[in-house]
Amino acid sequence: MISVGLIGYGYWGPKLARNFVDSRGCRLAAICDLNPERLAAAASRYPSIPALDDADAILLDPKIDAVVIATPVSSHFELARRALRAGKHVLVEKPLTSTAADAERLIEEAARMDRVLMVDHTFAYTGAVGKIRELVRGGDLGEINYYDSTRVNLGLFQHDVSVVWDLAVHDLSIMDHILGDAPTAVSATGIRHVPGAPENVAYLTLFFDRSMIAHINVNWLAPVKVRRTLIGGSRKMVVYDDLEPSEKVKVYDKGITVANETENLYKTLVGYRTGDMWAPQFDMTEALTTEIAHFLRCIEGRERPLTDGQAGLRVVRILEAASQSLVERGRPVELDLEVVS
Repeated sequence: MISVGLIGYGYWGPKLARNFVDSRGCRLAAICDLNPERLAAAASRYPSIPALDDADAILLDPKIDAVVIATPVSSHFELARRALRAGKHVLVEKPLTSTAADAERLIEEAARMDRVLMVDHTFAYTGAVGKIRELVRGGDLGEINYYDSTRVNLGLFQHDVSVVWDLAVHDLSIMDHILGDAPTAVSATGIRHVPGAPENVAYLTLFFDRSMIAHINVNWLAPVKVRRTLIGGSRKMVVYDDLEPSEKVKVYDKGITVANETENLYKTLVGYRTGDMWAPQFDMTEALTTEIAHFLRCIEGRERPLTDGQAGLRVVRILEAASQSLVERGRPVELDLEVVS
């Protein structure tokens, strides 16, 4: 039985706690938070689980095998490093760290201690994203031409990170998981509307070696909530709407055909192809349930997680580069990412 300690009981912590309590093969041994109200809520919800206000009580407990970190990103590195050095396996809420250098250090520490380091790229464990990955990697869509994502809503304004680090991290982790390819540069523009606060509207454009482009629109100041991704392939196209209750993924047999007239090499003919739409079936199990089961299997079998430290590092490097581009009003920043399929 794997014993787990949870540090952080804010927005995401209660969801993690519920899933760990319901998961077979593990025991949620303790919950920690510095906020007295959150700690009281945890104690009320789980009276048999110790509610602590000191992370050391979890990090230094030899009976705890794994630590789950759901705290502000600025604290991820130090907590994760201490947990790894204490011989714990670690699951960290996204983004993995606030700098690529810190992410690299965690990867090295996990390797040195022979412990599992996994990042909570939750969408990678949804049936919808898994099905899209299957379609893309299996070649059903053909060559991918573009990836276009919109993730907007009204609030919740963050004070410690920009909308890029808060919302775009989801789309970047989905894209990283689906494509099996890495961008070579990123350009980002954005603006802030609250004095002293980070950017609340941003647009990211990602460039690739091949003829593909990705665009991500994130916004805390939209009148409606939108969670939609379009993936255009040379054969078929996908619309992924996470707010759809059932048919979240729709595949369209639509596209264009391009041909040159033999008698006129400078004239290109573009034809339009319109076929059927179908909504594939996929596993509707809650993503966190699947993710936690995967985390526990990786601990037991010393397997490499689907969203390991390297996946977290790739996303953090893009976020860092996008932040630099934001400051320089959209100047493309080169990326050097290694993709592990």
